[in-house]
Amino acid sequence: MLSITTNLAEMDVDAIHRFLAEESAWARGIPRATFDLAIANSLCFAGTLGREWVAFARVVSDYATFANLLDVCVVPSHRGKGYGKAIVAAVMEHPRLQGLRRFTLATANAHGLYAPFGFTAPLKPQTLMERYQPNIYAAA
Repeated sequence: MLSITTNLAEMDVDAIHRFLAEESAWARGIPRATFDLAIANSLCFAGTLGREWVAFARVVSDYATFANLLDVCVVPSHRGKGYGKAIVAAVMEHPRLQGLRRFTLATANAHGLYAPFGFTAPLKPQTLMERYQPNIYAAA
């Protein structure tokens, strides 16, 4: 059974960083120091089977009005077992993330995972802007 924790001390941070830096499409090449700073300033969720981590997500939030969901991932050998849904459900049910006016995320191909949790395309995309530097880790 999947166990989910938000306690960083219980997470295999080395393995999670290695996966994101080497296997993810969105954080490939992320330096360890950058990852450490990111998780230190985020609410992180790790799903484990025994001592093995299988799923991860993190949220950046002010805990009052806004949150952004990031780095949702499941180890390839454990995909298709509902662990992505379980980690997102844990995020959405977390007490500190209730009553927020806006909860955002960016995804290239997992819309079906997030839609059951109420995520949709932006109602007013013309009001949103971003500064996106996809190759920033390669430049470092």
